[in-house]
This record gives sequence, C-alpha cells and structure tokens, in this order.
Amino acid sequence: MASDVKRGRYAVLSVGTNSTRMILADMRTEIPHVELARTVGTRIGEGLGEHGVLAEEPMARTLGVLAEYANGVRDRCERYVVVATSALRRASNADAFAECAKQTTREPLRVLTGEEEARASFRGAVGSLQRFEGRSGVVDIGGGSTEYAVGTGSEPTSTHSYEVGAVRLTEQLPPLSGRHGAVDGQSLADAVRIAAEKLAPMKEEPPVARLLFVGGSATTTAAIADGGAARVPELTRTILARSLERLCALDLEQRKLISGMRPQRADILPAGVILLATAMEMVGQRSALVAPGDVLLGILLQERERESVDSGAEEKP
Repeated sequence: MASDVKRGRYAVLSVGTNSTRMILADMRTEIPHVELARTVGTRIGEGLGEHGVLAEEPMARTLGVLAEYANGVRDRCERYVVVATSALRRASNADAFAECAKQTTREPLRVLTGEEEARASFRGAVGSLQRFEGRSGVVDIGGGSTEYAVGTGSEPTSTHSYEVGAVRLTEQLPPLSGRHGAVDGQSLADAVRIAAEKLAPMKEEPPVARLLFVGGSATTTAAIADGGAARVPELTRTILARSLERLCALDLEQRKLISGMRPQRADILPAGVILLATAMEMVGQRSALVAPGDVLLGILLQERERESVDSGAEEKP
C-alpha cells in the first residue's frame, strides 16, 4: 500500500532568502498535479547583507521547518530533493548550514547557481501552462536575486541572474518596510533607481511574445489586487502602480490587514512590486501572466527527466 501512495510522486524542499518552501506533486501527467504545497517565512537571509554570514536564529528556524517538511513527505513520495538559492550562494558559512540541512533531511542540500535557478523557474512556469509556440520570458523575483530566462518550448535559450531581490532591496532602503510609517518619496525614488540599474541588462535580451511572472512577490501582488480571490491573474503596469501606491501609503501593520496579503511578506512587498514593474518595463511589455508553476515545479520536472534518462540507461544491454 505504501508503494502505491508513493508511486510517481516527487517532492522538493527549498531554502530561499525569504521563505522555506515545499511542494509534493504527482508527476505521472504531462502537467504535474501539485498535491501539497507549503511556505513558511523563515527569512534565512536576515542580516546577511550586513554581515555576510547566516545568523544562528534564522538558521535554526529554517532547519526546524526543513525537518518538519522532510518528515511529512518521506513516506509519501518516491524521491525528494533539497535545494537552496541566493542566500546560500552568498553566505560565507553556507557549507556549515548545508551539512546541518543534510543531517536534518537525510538528503544533500544542493545550492543552485543563479542560472540554474532561472532555468528551473522557466521550466516550472511554462510547464504549468498549455503549450505556447512563441518566445516566452520568465521573471522570478526572489528575496536575494532576480532571475530572467527567455526561450521557446520548454527549455530556455538564455538565463540570467541579477543581484537584487525584494529582501535585499528592502534591507538597502529600510523605509520601504513600513516599520516606521509610510514610505517617503526619496526612498521610493532611490528604490526605483536601484532596480533600474540592476535590471537594465534585461533590455538586451530578445523580445518576447509572452511575459510570465513567478514567485511570492507576483502571487501576493495578484492576490491583493484581486481582493484575495484565487485565480490565475494578469498583472498590468497600471495594477502594479496602484498596488505600489497603496502599499507605500500604509505602515507595516496596516499592510498586514490587506485582503490577500501574506503577513510575512508585507515588509518586502513594495520592493517586490518595484522589481516587477521594472522588469516589465525593461522587457517592453505592458502586462504579464502570473504562472501557477515556478522554480520548485521546474526542479521536479528536471528530476522526472533525469529519472527517465537513468532508467533508459539501465535498460540498455
């Protein structure tokens, strides 16, 4: 019975700068069916920009969530993988954390490069939607970095990672967090300028027929724009501008009360919206679809392909 429950099901546990996530999906259909998804705002990158090391408390709470996830999926899937993104790429004590994560989850922790993250985000985004013949661009606004991938079909032809994310931009300009009231005009202008400088290389990429957004900044912005409604939305420049104006006029506690807001994201969402709007401008699009699949689904699709290749190799005489 246990094997029937596990057959065809894969899971991925992911440590991001802002949150620790997990999805478990049935991989037996072309578009995988996500059966379980969880996100906890562990903020492992807290203070990383200032000190260059992962602090003890953020590491401890992240390891606690990883343990919970691993215990929850171990008997429900054929295989699971553990990955990490921007914060672990930058931290001087990343190896020590990775060893602790391996002991906690019983699986090695793989730190994705920025390009690997962009590729997986592309795979997850386009793999969660119906087949599209034109060129797609996929933007993933993370906590510590922003990834952009361009391509046709299911594989990107160009992948890039830029050293700016919602957490890092907020730490660079603390008034964006709303902890001390509404955001002042100078901080907002500085944030827009920094975002434009960091994402300017996106303008050099090939034009796209379709722009897709993935990541917490996009999904949360869509949720508050929809009043908390659950649907696959389209974000426009107008929606982003109105959302940013609304967020910047409120302090942190007021933001947390907005319908559709994830409270752990309320402090970094203005920075996330700025990055979304800037990316849209750099790509030359006036709207973007928020894809249901993201980097985690992309990793599972890659694992399915790897398993298929390995199985084929074993069957050869």
